[in-house]
Amino acid sequence: MQPSDKNAVNQPIAVLGAGSWGTGLALYLARRKQPVILWTHNAANAARMASEGSNSRYLPTHSFPESLSITDNLATLSAYTDILIAVPSAAFRETITALKPFLKPSARIVWATKGLDAATGQLLHQVAEEVLGKNHDYAILSGPSFAREVAAGLPTAVVIASKNKKYATDLINRFNSSIFRVYLSTDMIGVEICGVVKNVLAIATGIADGMQLGANARAAIITRGLAEMVRLGIAMGGLNETFMGLAGIGDLILTCTDNQSRNRRFGLAIGSGKSASVATKEIGQVVEGQQNTELVVKLAKHLNIEMPISETVLNILQEKISLNEALQSLLSRATRTEN
Repeated sequence: MQPSDKNAVNQPIAVLGAGSWGTGLALYLARRKQPVILWTHNAANAARMASEGSNSRYLPTHSFPESLSITDNLATLSAYTDILIAVPSAAFRETITALKPFLKPSARIVWATKGLDAATGQLLHQVAEEVLGKNHDYAILSGPSFAREVAAGLPTAVVIASKNKKYATDLINRFNSSIFRVYLSTDMIGVEICGVVKNVLAIATGIADGMQLGANARAAIITRGLAEMVRLGIAMGGLNETFMGLAGIGDLILTCTDNQSRNRRFGLAIGSGKSASVATKEIGQVVEGQQNTELVVKLAKHLNIEMPISETVLNILQEKISLNEALQSLLSRATRTEN
């Protein structure tokens, strides 16, 4: 661990995205006495949160510390050097495009968003470089981390990936604590692929559990799903060790096995016979895996990578096959060596 940089820790930070994850991270940093401003695109939501002193929609039992303020005005963020983005992946490009006119030349950007660009299928660091240029420092925060547990102060371990060692060190010093352990990576591509694919696989395990296929099937999907993640990630230029770490297998286990995962709950609903539209409505929040499954499959086909579980999830969501047909399709695949 690098020595503490008090200037980095005390530097104000803007968090964009007042959903559960953005709010959870803002709460965590503000409790560490860091000046935090939380941005939401909705003026009414901003006024409500400022008035109530909490985010009653997503994390209602956690009051805002004094060092946490609210805004719906992106121009306010022109004074900030450090920016943390926690919006859904479908809104990532739109958000940074709107932010661009107000960014300092020295602005540094880290995102906790997991997904692919909805319009192009690009990784988010590619979107950031395309929209904002390559002169900013970029980083990714990822790993097994539910917002409610972070907000509740429960132990969490994550990865921060960046190509800029100084920026990564500043972020580690800002985030790392006895309840929020941070590990460093330089593999931005691998970390991003992990964050995308694990959501698709969480839908798959949810479907299997919704069909009551048992614990053996769940373990098989997680294990073979990890193999799909590794194949795609290596083909994209990721490092094998990334997939064996917190961003990979750690986050995969979390989202596939715990019902705090929206993607797993979405799969459970599908597996129990509900339509995707009904499942989405019941959850009431963005289900990243639902939005990214088709993009993942397209990317895999472009790279000639086999991802049968992900393809099966897509076929189910597009109602091309029934649940029983999906199960038979996977079970009837030709036998092969495991590795």
